[in-house]
Amino acid sequence: MTSPITTTRDGDVLIVVSNNPPVNALSAAVRIGIDAAIDEAAGDDGIKAVVIACDGQTFFAGADITEFGKPPVEPLLPTLVDKIEASEKPVVAAIHGTALGGGCEVAIACHYRIAVPSAKLGTPEVKLGLLPGAGGTQRLPRLAGVELALEMVAKGDPIPARKAHEAGLVDRLADEGALRAEAVAFAREVASVRPLPRASEKQAKAEPGVFDAFRKTNARRFRGFDAPEANIACVEKATQSPYAEGVQFERESFMKLMFGVQSAAQRHIFFAERKASKIDDIPADIQLRDIKRVGVIGAGTMGGGISMNFLSAGIPVTIVEMQQEALDRGTGVMRRNYEASAAKGRMKPEQVEAAMGALKPTLALADLADCDLIIEAVYENMDVKKELFGKLDAIAKPGAILASNTSYLNVDEIAASTSRPQDVVGMHFFSPANVMKLLEVVRGAKTAPDVLATVMKLGKTIKKVAVVAGVCHGFIGNRMLMPRQVEAMKLLMEGATPEQIDRVHVEFGMPMGPFQMSDLAGVDIGWHRDPTRIESIRDALAAEKRWGQKTQAGFYDYDEKRTPSPSPRVAEIIEDFRKQTGTPQHEITDEEIVERTLYPMVNEGALILEEGMAQRASDIDVVWIYGYGWPVYRGGPMFWADTEGLKKIVAGLEKHGFEVSTLLKDKAEKGERFN
Repeated sequence: MTSPITTTRDGDVLIVVSNNPPVNALSAAVRIGIDAAIDEAAGDDGIKAVVIACDGQTFFAGADITEFGKPPVEPLLPTLVDKIEASEKPVVAAIHGTALGGGCEVAIACHYRIAVPSAKLGTPEVKLGLLPGAGGTQRLPRLAGVELALEMVAKGDPIPARKAHEAGLVDRLADEGALRAEAVAFAREVASVRPLPRASEKQAKAEPGVFDAFRKTNARRFRGFDAPEANIACVEKATQSPYAEGVQFERESFMKLMFGVQSAAQRHIFFAERKASKIDDIPADIQLRDIKRVGVIGAGTMGGGISMNFLSAGIPVTIVEMQQEALDRGTGVMRRNYEASAAKGRMKPEQVEAAMGALKPTLALADLADCDLIIEAVYENMDVKKELFGKLDAIAKPGAILASNTSYLNVDEIAASTSRPQDVVGMHFFSPANVMKLLEVVRGAKTAPDVLATVMKLGKTIKKVAVVAGVCHGFIGNRMLMPRQVEAMKLLMEGATPEQIDRVHVEFGMPMGPFQMSDLAGVDIGWHRDPTRIESIRDALAAEKRWGQKTQAGFYDYDEKRTPSPSPRVAEIIEDFRKQTGTPQHEITDEEIVERTLYPMVNEGALILEEGMAQRASDIDVVWIYGYGWPVYRGGPMFWADTEGLKKIVAGLEKHGFEVSTLLKDKAEKGERFN
């Protein structure tokens, strides 16, 4: 095999170039090639300096993920970066694109760094539950200062080259089109400078209280995660100890994280997200349908949010409403959302105008005739949707994809109201649709393969994580949510409080518990609207206009800042229902809440797999991470069940009288896992 590393001479400068598409990952072959190039430079008196550069779109953008879990191949990255830094001849990193993870560690092990202004440097390992394990936590604070190093390693977001230059992390900025030539000139300029600047020989100094302040500022963001604290501790060590001790501490911390459950969970989701886009029975090279204009029916919260996704991706949208007032209100909200993004610096004013300029508001369904994809975001009622799809059947051009943003309803029944069920698909966006990353793509019995593949690819275009679901009530996410909500209500009747149940879920790592979620969404959603018909606790709350945060009263009482507090009135309502029904009371432990609300979700997930409503267990995990806030460090409900042990899950379900899925029971008996 030819090496991805080539070396050429420009006079007395050795240029080492990596060409390992698509992202110049630091594979074994790349590491071996760089190692040999450093030896080549050391053994040739005619070479005075070295430039390390990359062909293609980017500098080294991290480790080779295909090597994860395989036996390590020498030289390992920590050995290689030490060898680069130990070179007696100056080594210059020429950075374009992104220098991420191990790529950033290679760059900071070089004696000098030159970058184009569009380049970015970062250490995103924390997002996989890890830390930069090749000296990154020790060299960064010595080069860029403690505060910037903390931001980079504990948060994992890349920084622009200009910011890196201001901090001293990059020595020089180059013209965008002349990086290689300027890097060679820079190398020649520093060829005789001694001593060589080595990051490991510098000192990292911290202002008093900087670490405690950083922890406090980011406490909410880091809650539940192990890796951010490990990264912080390593940077702290860099300020207290010699480099050799710091690197030893970093290595021990890295190995502890690497073999921990959290990193396994975060790496699982990293791969699961990529796997979710693959459709098992459809060839990858299938011809896709061309989507040049999208139609959206409904300019409310969902319709407006859905439209923004396409407009932001540069796809024109025709949005339809029944009344001018509703249309004006909806498009006004969209503009305000865009302007708020511009005010925060997330987009430029001209981008706001471009997005709104690509929007065509109308009151006429007939204006959807030129759309390649039409998405309805109307009231969640089967009769309403079927009538609408019947109308669309007559309006939409041949080959147009007709999609429903339903969250529960039967897509096959909707499709049957058209003469082209092969063109109908579910596109379940999550609210707010312009923010939430998940898109459940619901495959009907007659959905054409090219329709499904087109919509999945479109999901990526509008920056969503798309997952294929089958047709069943609630699809993947909402179907698994239902048993949790049912059990939470039963636990209330048996002696638990809303606060206790919600606390257990928040401590588990969820953003909120079942009753906090109900108050946020609206207790009255799906309510029958008859205040005299009180058949449940929820009916009683809704009858008293305790509709959640919007009325400052739901399962909790709320102040004007929407801060919740336990409600004496809710306690009375619950107690009344307990007495009316004669429900036996008992002491409910936190453990019982977990077993009765989270274990049934796993069981429902197993049923979904059993019925073929999800392609793979990891898809279910992706749905819950991106759609419902399941803690990423627990890897999704099915991965979490694997880590808990399926035998334990089955025993807990049986103890509480649940009927256990055959698939779950079989896997537990055989000692297997879902993932």
